[in-house]
Amino acid sequence: MSELSVRSPDQFTRLPSGIRVCYRVDGQLGQPAVLLIGGLGEDLTMWSQRFVTALVSRGFLVVRMDNRDSGRSTFVSTPAPGVLRLASARPRSDAYTLADCATDCAYLIEHLGVGPAHLVGRSMGGMIAQTIAAEFPTRAASLTSIYSTTGNPGVGRASLKTTFILATQTPRTKPQAVKAHLRLSANLAGSGYPIDVLAEAEHAATQWDRTAGDGPAGMQRQLQAIQASGDRTAELRTINVPTLVINGERDPLVDPSGGEATAAAIPNSRHIVIAGMGHHIPDSLADLIVERVAAHIDKHTPNPDTAQHRRRSTAKKRQGRTRS
Repeated sequence: MSELSVRSPDQFTRLPSGIRVCYRVDGQLGQPAVLLIGGLGEDLTMWSQRFVTALVSRGFLVVRMDNRDSGRSTFVSTPAPGVLRLASARPRSDAYTLADCATDCAYLIEHLGVGPAHLVGRSMGGMIAQTIAAEFPTRAASLTSIYSTTGNPGVGRASLKTTFILATQTPRTKPQAVKAHLRLSANLAGSGYPIDVLAEAEHAATQWDRTAGDGPAGMQRQLQAIQASGDRTAELRTINVPTLVINGERDPLVDPSGGEATAAAIPNSRHIVIAGMGHHIPDSLADLIVERVAAHIDKHTPNPDTAQHRRRSTAKKRQGRTRS
């Protein structure tokens, strides 16, 4: 087994659909794989290095990817939907869907030869992860859906303030993008885990530099994909992989009712609501989320000895940090 660098470079693969996916891999080859799937408009760097390193230190191989229409992956050529079309939830006939995004992920897992993978998705990424688990069950070892929902318009609704912020942000320069990200993140973060302004500004600047296409248009097409996929509650009932649903108590973008509906739809799933958490994972929250994800995966690891060894290794590392 070869040890990959902590900061692996961007890598690329061309999928049968023609979509080029950009991804990064961190950790030791041969360890259980965790696929991190980001949310609306997010590139892979929005999973912070602290979050990734925490998973790697617990013995996981971590794969991050840019969804289509984000980061350095393909920005599709179809026109973006207009504001009125989005507001009325009338997707264009050429819209792609969450199932198309799930297919991208499933092919990446196959390309890397790391399946079945533990799926961890947040917001739109949670919807994509849910869809992988339903439509590509052999690619999924477990599912963690973070501040996501079912597609049922009656649950998980955003607050009016958050809807207004999203609708009025169309940055066209890097400074505008940083300012817009700070405004949105401060609104989303919740009361218990405020943002680190400097870290968030760096995230936003990095994402701007990595974006290979028209970011606002990409977000509009991604939002259209959610709308085109409709209510997925019936599909969620077919999921049979171990599932953890995590929501923030103070989420202004996806009300916790979306998580409740997700957990109610997926058989034998577990639902956790974290006090003070919003719709964001700043580094102050990263370790807590990783602990919940790792415990979920360990509980459902087929080889108990492997999970026990990973927990012991993590405990030793923590003791070392405490003593130093």
